[in-house]
Amino acid sequence: MGQLEILLIAVGLSMDAFAVSLGASASGRARDGRAAFRLSFHFGLFQFLMPVLGWRMGVSVAALVASVDHWLAFALLLLVGARMIRAGLRPEVQPHRKDPTRGWTLVMLSVATSVDAFAVGLSLAMLAGPIWYPAVVIGMVAGSLTFVGVRMGSHLGMRLGPWMEVAGGVVLIAVGVRIVVAHLGS
Repeated sequence: MGQLEILLIAVGLSMDAFAVSLGASASGRARDGRAAFRLSFHFGLFQFLMPVLGWRMGVSVAALVASVDHWLAFALLLLVGARMIRAGLRPEVQPHRKDPTRGWTLVMLSVATSVDAFAVGLSLAMLAGPIWYPAVVIGMVAGSLTFVGVRMGSHLGMRLGPWMEVAGGVVLIAVGVRIVVAHLGS
């Protein structure tokens, strides 16, 4: 997997974090620098850790599925991408009374926005790809886009958040298609 694909995956995975940070900022619950730092740090950290955990799990089963690994990677990316698209097209408004940048709320948001990265880690293991460079890129992109989301949120409002999630889902599906096409072409 090349650097462009890794970057596209990182951007696609970061759309959940971007949408959450955009919404938190647009609602007025996370507009200051401290809130931006907390969200950016935690979302970036979890986006880094989850692919590593998925990869570790996937390495143990990679030899068993080597003949269909490209199809499994495609299926995982398709599933994650479709879920992101569906969530973006049907956003559920859930008012948060607590500060989303503190305590268990922050931890739960961090996990929720990074579960997709776990599936990508599984995919990378099945493709016998390295994990550290992609995980670092995914974490850095997620942290950066979270920070940008907090800053943009007060200006753009919540109407853009769901469309970012749709775009991220489309990117993940496109990367999955490219993996299958590249494997079938070789």
